[in-house]
Amino acid sequence: MSGGAATGEAPYPFRQFIIKMHGRCNLACTYCYLYEGPDSTWRARPPAASAEVLDVVATRIAEHAATHRLTAVSLVLHGGEPLLAGARTLARFTALVRDRLPADCELHAVVQTNATLLTPEGLTTLAQEGIRVGVSLDGGLAEHNARRVDHAGRPAWPAAARGARLLAERFPQSYAGVLTVVDPALDPVETYESLLALRPPALDLLLPHGNWSAPPPRPAGLAHGEWLCRVFDRWWEAGRRETRVRLFEECVALLLGLPTATESLGLAPFDAVVVETDGSLEQVDSLKSAYDGAARTGLDVFRHGFDDALRHPAVAARQAGTAALAEQCLACPLLTVCGGGHYAHRYRAGHGFRNPSVYCSDLQRFIRHAAGRLHHDAAPAVPASREGGTP
Repeated sequence: MSGGAATGEAPYPFRQFIIKMHGRCNLACTYCYLYEGPDSTWRARPPAASAEVLDVVATRIAEHAATHRLTAVSLVLHGGEPLLAGARTLARFTALVRDRLPADCELHAVVQTNATLLTPEGLTTLAQEGIRVGVSLDGGLAEHNARRVDHAGRPAWPAAARGARLLAERFPQSYAGVLTVVDPALDPVETYESLLALRPPALDLLLPHGNWSAPPPRPAGLAHGEWLCRVFDRWWEAGRRETRVRLFEECVALLLGLPTATESLGLAPFDAVVVETDGSLEQVDSLKSAYDGAARTGLDVFRHGFDDALRHPAVAARQAGTAALAEQCLACPLLTVCGGGHYAHRYRAGHGFRNPSVYCSDLQRFIRHAAGRLHHDAAPAVPASREGGTP
């Protein structure tokens, strides 16, 4: 089964463990799908993961790594805003996981933060435990981040900018990169170049979470795919790699037939699992943009191991590869590159997830554009004909 576990095969083990260190956020971004979207499960959960939950999680991760003989796992410290739990809590938990993993299994730890709570002391604590820091921003200028406000409606940008610059200037070895959601209302090149000014080693460009029943906003008919094409050209023509743009690198790799690991493109098996603050095992947060309870599995770390989550029907569907795709996708020549797009973007009420992505036209525009640039710039120059007509 291309891209996943075929019927009768062992499921693909989890390699990315997303732990909700804190289930609340100090910001109230007006577009947040997690707290402003259809899913309300967060309201019934404790604000922060307890020491008991984190202790059991560390053991469960180690068990999974040992069972599947994993040589590396990723620990993503998430929220809400994970730094509300405190940098020392994040460091202690990371050390606990590392201590319990098999000796031959490497741990890659990262915290994803809005940067407003970053301090020299906190970053020192994270760096000492080898925890890298990813920052979520809507761009590198105040006007790009107008919708990122605190609970009193005050702009988050001043604190976020201070945190991001502190990270870039004093802790570059801990800087994982910047995550930005595409906003077609913003100038694409200006947005990209403003983010470059923050010196991220990598940039993640994500399409806003939407689906066929709750379409993403398209202000004045602006296309997300065209926005990506504009940024791709600026990135491609730079003459040097100013920063990694994962979406672009993965698209080029897939066009060249190389393997990648991304949720947005391609047919790589799904390998992420979420642990909520109460120990519940869930699918990734993006599914919460579809409907209330979409990420729920009914499992928890106290009664279930991660292998139990692998056998959950919803997770199995995510690992089914092409078997989970719509007929329209199977017939598409871009199948192996697009992979049907992000799973959450395929949802339609009453029809589930077996649909093309709501961004199908945008993905086709972007992938074909990238393929055209790759073909044009990789094609060998045709030598001029010699006199006499012989090439």
